[in-house]
Amino acid sequence: MNKILKNALLPAMVLAISSGAYAAGEHGGHHGGGSVGEPGKAENVSRTIDVTMMDNYYEPESISVKPGETIRFRVKNEGALVHEFNIGTADMHDAHQKEMQMMVEHGVIQGGKLNRDMMEMDMGNGHSMKHDDPNSVLLEPGESQELVWKFTDQGNIEFACNVPGHYQAGMYGEVNLK
Repeated sequence: MNKILKNALLPAMVLAISSGAYAAGEHGGHHGGGSVGEPGKAENVSRTIDVTMMDNYYEPESISVKPGETIRFRVKNEGALVHEFNIGTADMHDAHQKEMQMMVEHGVIQGGKLNRDMMEMDMGNGHSMKHDDPNSVLLEPGESQELVWKFTDQGNIEFACNVPGHYQAGMYGEVNLK
């Protein structure tokens, strides 16, 4: 999808965030593991990939890695909205989108801002909205963070933004395991 089209979808994303267009779900499994890999160790990093999050797309839009490779991702949000870089399968992203919708509904994600104090809140099921899983970073505009990840198996892995409406607007990319 070209950048002009992606940027044209920004108003729809904002509407999805503000209107609560998706049903809320329970907090649970958006952790890494299984076929997507595991948290990596800095001393095992073979290379660094810079990832820029814009409103509706990533640069680069896809990455290639080898099974067993440990990558340091330097992620920067250059968009106007809160965005996420999350490594997982399509099913993991689908489940995580329900959790992210709860974060919007509870005022944790507010368009271009995060209410970090509310991220500590117990959602009533013993889980918080901390968003501290090792396969994911959630950033306000202008923020940067690193994530170190070891890709263990071949599979259908992608990186995605699961803020409500963003994945649906095309904010995901393919991880090519070779």
